[in-house]
Amino acid sequence: MFRKAKVSVEEGMGILKSSGLDSIPGGGAEIFHPDIRQQICADKVDADGWLYIHETAHKLGMHSNATMLFGHIEAYEHRIHHMCRLRELQDKTGGFNTFIPLKFRNGDNDMSHVPETPLLEDLKVYAIARLYLDNFPHIKAYWPMLGRKNAQLSLAFGVDDIDGTIDDTTKIYSMAGAEEQRPSMTTEELVTLIRQARRQPVERDTLYNVVQTF
Repeated sequence: MFRKAKVSVEEGMGILKSSGLDSIPGGGAEIFHPDIRQQICADKVDADGWLYIHETAHKLGMHSNATMLFGHIEAYEHRIHHMCRLRELQDKTGGFNTFIPLKFRNGDNDMSHVPETPLLEDLKVYAIARLYLDNFPHIKAYWPMLGRKNAQLSLAFGVDDIDGTIDDTTKIYSMAGAEEQRPSMTTEELVTLIRQARRQPVERDTLYNVVQTF
């Protein structure tokens, strides 16, 4: 977007902020390590570029999220490298709200031959992320990707946010084989799911300000 507008990252983020933007999502991070990134998303901005955009946003007083796509061709060392770079930037800026591990689903894509990780492995990722990224306020499990029951289980493994009342018309994860074929949950359903896990349901806004407690 900035290239098309012929502005720098700093100028572009400044324009967005002055137009009312106060936070940005964390998609596109995938895996930062260049050996893996070159194989799975060579057409995307590299790790330094992704981190620089978020650092610029943080310096302008904006907050952002961070993701990691795991469970494909990466090794444990690549996951740690990814989280280490996020942790270092968070130490510098404090601008990240949450870390969102995203499970690779192998349906109908160019890496369909790669087996998916078992649930136990997924839960370990969340638990390790919560321990290692101790400077991140929140860890989020994206329930349309994991499925409702597995997201509920993740609340016992360091997760404190399972996203909201999504109506995913893009079906990004359902097309890739996720359990939720048309991800959508009402507030009442979410509250029940969280209570069943013996946690306190809290509605929050994009910046994690409390809207109401149930």
